[in-house]
Amino acid sequence: MIKMSPAGKPVFKISTTFASLCVLVFQSVTASAQTSYELNNGWKCAPIATVKDKGAKISRTDYSTSAWMPAVVPGTVLTSLIADKKMPDPFYGMNNEQIPDIYKTGRDYYTYWFVKDFKETLPASGNQVYLNFRGVNYSCDIYLNGHKLNEKLHSGMFLRQSYNITKWMAKDGNNRVAVIVYPPNSVGNPNGGQGGDGTIAKNVGIQYTAGWDWIQPIKDRNTGIWDKVTIEKTGAIRIKDPHVVTLVSSVRQPDGPQQPAVIQVSAELENATGVSVTGELKYTLDGNLISKKVTIKPNSTEPIQLNDLSLKNPKLWWPNGYGAQHLYSMNLQFVTSANKVSDQNTIKVGVRQITTEWNARTESRQININGQKIFIKGSNWIISDELLRFSDARYDAEVRFHHDMNLNLIRVWGGALIERPEFYEACDKYGMLVFQDMWGSGDCNGRWTDPMKLEDQWTRRKYPDDHDLYVKSIEDQVKLIRNYPSLAIWCGGNEITPPEDILKTLRDTVMPKLDNTRWFIPYSNSEEMSRNEMGGNGDGPYGIQPLSTFWAHKTYPFNSEVGSVGVSDYESLKRFIPAKNMVLPEYDAATGKTKTDSVWDYHKYIDYDGFIDKYGKAKDVEDFANKAQLVNYDQYRGLMEGFSSHMWDWYTGTIIWKTQNPWTAMRGQMYDYYLDPNACLYGLHSGSEPLHIMYDPTTGMVMVANNTFKSHTNMMLVAKAYDMDGKETVLTQVFSDVTPTTTKRYLSLKREMDKLAKEKGAFLCLQLLDKDKKTLSENIYWIADENGNYSGLEKMPKGNLNATAKPLDNGKVEVTLANTGNGPLAFFNRLSLVDVDTKQRVLPAFYSDNYVTVLPGQEKKVIIEYKDAMKKNLAVTLNGWNTGDKLIQINK
Repeated sequence: MIKMSPAGKPVFKISTTFASLCVLVFQSVTASAQTSYELNNGWKCAPIATVKDKGAKISRTDYSTSAWMPAVVPGTVLTSLIADKKMPDPFYGMNNEQIPDIYKTGRDYYTYWFVKDFKETLPASGNQVYLNFRGVNYSCDIYLNGHKLNEKLHSGMFLRQSYNITKWMAKDGNNRVAVIVYPPNSVGNPNGGQGGDGTIAKNVGIQYTAGWDWIQPIKDRNTGIWDKVTIEKTGAIRIKDPHVVTLVSSVRQPDGPQQPAVIQVSAELENATGVSVTGELKYTLDGNLISKKVTIKPNSTEPIQLNDLSLKNPKLWWPNGYGAQHLYSMNLQFVTSANKVSDQNTIKVGVRQITTEWNARTESRQININGQKIFIKGSNWIISDELLRFSDARYDAEVRFHHDMNLNLIRVWGGALIERPEFYEACDKYGMLVFQDMWGSGDCNGRWTDPMKLEDQWTRRKYPDDHDLYVKSIEDQVKLIRNYPSLAIWCGGNEITPPEDILKTLRDTVMPKLDNTRWFIPYSNSEEMSRNEMGGNGDGPYGIQPLSTFWAHKTYPFNSEVGSVGVSDYESLKRFIPAKNMVLPEYDAATGKTKTDSVWDYHKYIDYDGFIDKYGKAKDVEDFANKAQLVNYDQYRGLMEGFSSHMWDWYTGTIIWKTQNPWTAMRGQMYDYYLDPNACLYGLHSGSEPLHIMYDPTTGMVMVANNTFKSHTNMMLVAKAYDMDGKETVLTQVFSDVTPTTTKRYLSLKREMDKLAKEKGAFLCLQLLDKDKKTLSENIYWIADENGNYSGLEKMPKGNLNATAKPLDNGKVEVTLANTGNGPLAFFNRLSLVDVDTKQRVLPAFYSDNYVTVLPGQEKKVIIEYKDAMKKNLAVTLNGWNTGDKLIQINK
């Protein structure tokens, strides 16, 4: 994996192999190139109440910190306190209420010193050493070996910092950095409003930390050194903020020969010495070498534009479901006239071009990649962890889940942050386009009148307090992530623009100068994106819906937020709800209200109304959670199918609110905080598949959605119904075909299904088969009886399901499910990979399918992948609606 420098650029630790390659390519260039490493362990911290000395003294290695607490860096004050067991886990039960809130304690309570000792020898003459911070919340002063590095207090959660520390390095190689970190200037009153009283938005920082309708307040407001700290070593010249642009003309296909693409590369070169330095800025990509000789004046930084490269027969990057995600490795170097590599980057380049156009039929914006229109099936993303405990592995797992849902876009919501490079690396890998909001929300920033807010709309409309800091931070963050091919859209804010002066600067100056190849929209539900003829905010609905809502009721033609429920299963609930609080929600149909336990309320439970009761009154919480998965699957399959059924007619895309939670919330999630998927994920996996057969429950129409660039011909469409005992009725079997990027309607089965389902309900199985009778798409619906209930499911006979498992290559297991005999369907089977010793699920694990239904006489295979290849004593559990619980040994 390529590491990222704090300047936002990939860095490559020099190796013998790479040095040999440099010799071959660049003809005996001496490999004294840049190296970078993280300062990510061995930190200590202490509250300012216990530290009376100044930074100059604290930052000397002879100053004792033996009484200080171990610190988590990257991390926050609260993550350090939790890790040291001085505060409880805020994700469990009501523990968060035991943690003092900064609004009541005052800012000094969470103002902390952080120190780190590290070894680094003095560089050779002319070489440079930099200390880099990729994010500190909210303001700080920084000291090294007795010297203060910043001239004035550094402020702003997102603004990167870089200090040339060469002259302050200790001669004996023993160095200490000391940082005093102050909380946000305005901590906000967490009064239950969206963003509390709104004043959290006066900072250039995260807004959700004062609480929202899906999260409780973070008590320290994420104060700390929350992002990476690195030491970077270069020669005299340092490469800063390289910029790679790829231009792909005309309409392309994923396969076959390609016309050339244009690659444009530029970078800033910083000369930190007192003499001019001459050399070459050069890069290699796919065997091509582009270079330019330059001279950089003393103590200066100069922008350098290299000549364009015409890349022959390029391998293109495509969104998930449309083609491969090819990434080229570009090596960018500055080589001095003495043939020494002063600095170098390795950048992953995805060759693609993004364009947009107004779709006159839908009256919304249409996104094109490499000249091809892409129907957006998206998700809203908050943040990976509310306490900012980020990792490459967690980012990879979460983005992979979105890939496995067959989605193609993630919107990063504006009340959080501009996501980290490691998130974008995962999106590049899995083909997820990114819709990146800038900081701000309609809730905090004054779009609506709100009695929970401290200040009036006109005042809130001017937030944040420091507009110059906001713009400077945006400029910095654009440079940080603009090279990632997955980044598709810049957005001024969530449901509101930034203040007019900021918006004008971003639109007219910052984006044209720094990143002019992407779509910039002023706010997330702007009419520049989607015409709003229905009133309201231009997004929604939210909460549980009859499936007819998604199919038959037209909403906004590019909907940035539409969502439903998302309670996970019983195993997930046990991770954060104490046993005494496992209390069944009580829904009153007469009033439409639900009585819920206090812990459920605290974790933002959103009600299922009477949808659970349609499967029979839940007996206990476990029964409730199991039945909730049926509702979850149906909701999210129906949501995406309903939008896909009107693709390019009503809609150019939709984005689900939301697919993940950064803590243990009980709404809007396809997997829980612990990376355990629920049925929402697999309902989406089905409803979003690139070639998908589906059934409109309102009209009975059978349709095929083709979200690929290929025509599919000579297919067989098969529709069969099953009763609760497994008796099969063939409804139709016809040849079919479908053209690229379209939805085709075939025939209605409503009359037949209404008749078959009248008394007990029924199952409908739709299949698309190729000429070899291989299944291209299968979709199994459970249809309610004439009263809208699933009465037959409650008395369904036991199914005959045999299950075996065997290991494949490293980290994979194949499970075979066979429904033997002439009995009923083996309905809705949840598979879980478990550690036999601990009886716990292996998390994360990735299933090719789950909540699987197997027809009579049918066999299905599910592939499970897991990351921890060291785990040996594993098995698979199976829990099915009418098959009971099974433990499946993995046969060696």
